[in-house]
Amino acid sequence: MSKIITYSEKQTFNLGKKLAKKLQGGKVIGLIGELGAGKTVLIKGIAAGLGIKKTITSPTFVLFKLYHTDRRKCETDSHKSRIRHMAHADAYRLNSGQDLVDIGLKDWLGKPDVVTVIEWADRVKKILPKRKIIVRIKFGGEKNERVITTNL
Repeated sequence: MSKIITYSEKQTFNLGKKLAKKLQGGKVIGLIGELGAGKTVLIKGIAAGLGIKKTITSPTFVLFKLYHTDRRKCETDSHKSRIRHMAHADAYRLNSGQDLVDIGLKDWLGKPDVVTVIEWADRVKKILPKRKIIVRIKFGGEKNERVITTNL
């Protein structure tokens, strides 16, 4: 488990870009944190690190968005991995993970060319695979400070 402290949105965004370099296709990332803690900012950084050029917004009302990477290959620390899509889900308004299953998210979980990121993952634990990356974001003691822990 690693712990990182950021002091601005820019640092949180850049951390997301750095984390993206460690990802392989098929990975599922569950983000946990209070409202406004920076989950979407981190995801924007991950998307940028994967070569996604589109504006990333939290899919709070649509629940799920699929983005195509603009790079055919994304470099990882260990090897080249084809990541062609990022699936982004938001479970904030859900009663259970079944709602995400019903709209087709399960079709994307674990696919070898997809990285799946789920905000409010603690609300949909039952649909998450056993092997997942968990990122917890907490407010720090200072105004823009965030304490981020991950098992990546």
